[in-house]
Amino acid sequence: MSVPATSANLGPGFDSMGIALDLWNDFVLRLDGGHAGLEVTVVGEGEDSLPRDETHLALAVLFEELQRRGLPRPASLRLECRNQIPSASGLGSSSSAVVAGLLMAAALRLSVERGRRIRPHEIDLSRVLARAVEIEGHGDNVTPAIFGGLQVVYTHGEHYRNRAIPIPPTRVVVCVPDFLYLTSEARAALPKQICHADAVFNIGHAMLVAEALRSQDDALLADAMRDALHERYRLPSIPGALDARQAALEAGAIAVCLSGAGPGLMAFARRAHDIIGEAMVGAFRRAGLSARYWVLSASSGGARVQIG
Repeated sequence: MSVPATSANLGPGFDSMGIALDLWNDFVLRLDGGHAGLEVTVVGEGEDSLPRDETHLALAVLFEELQRRGLPRPASLRLECRNQIPSASGLGSSSSAVVAGLLMAAALRLSVERGRRIRPHEIDLSRVLARAVEIEGHGDNVTPAIFGGLQVVYTHGEHYRNRAIPIPPTRVVVCVPDFLYLTSEARAALPKQICHADAVFNIGHAMLVAEALRSQDDALLADAMRDALHERYRLPSIPGALDARQAALEAGAIAVCLSGAGPGLMAFARRAHDIIGEAMVGAFRRAGLSARYWVLSASSGGARVQIG
């Protein structure tokens, strides 16, 4: 199966808005390896750092879900990971693994219950979403990872709901510095309480960001991409991030925001994408950090499942 990268928050859409990007992690689960035991291979991003045992996040989620359902672990299991999404970047690498683990668990559970090989459309993605949000604690990454596109996720009583907002083809520049900024640290940087005015500010701006992307109103996007809840606390913690944002705007970006909790930055632009990427890399370099950038299209599709 393949799961796309995602960028969450989109400035003011804190914990409630995210977009899928055309950068993918592929997970291949094989149950007929011909030998008892567990084998994990990782190629690409994270190949020098991600675990090769049952602590790999996709497997940890898979095994937890099987245990919850009273199902045994397969005696022979091989997981092959081909990763394009950089780890700890703000591009939803961990969410891709969570979603992959849940989809693998759902496929295995249904195969056992129905006594046959199932088809991908038989997996209830709404149940996968509910469990993914329960694991992650918020749905702005996992929702576009599952369904693709620009997604808004919200609670309805005890349930999670999502709504896709159709947008025209969109290209962004994502620049990720070589700086370890864990989501737990990014969360810890936020205040325990917020003021009423900041909440109202973000509600209005988040709605306008969604409308600007839908209508391709660049002037509105530039004006609406402002946040009062998280970026002001997180950006100063990432060396060079404030300068990189300014460099991107001066190079022609329409609007720039943190990608998720960071440390990556995402710039929306119509043209000069490589110039914008190089400008951000240069700003991080001046702050003492190496950085990489990607020019990516928004992905209208989410996780793809193949059962062979």
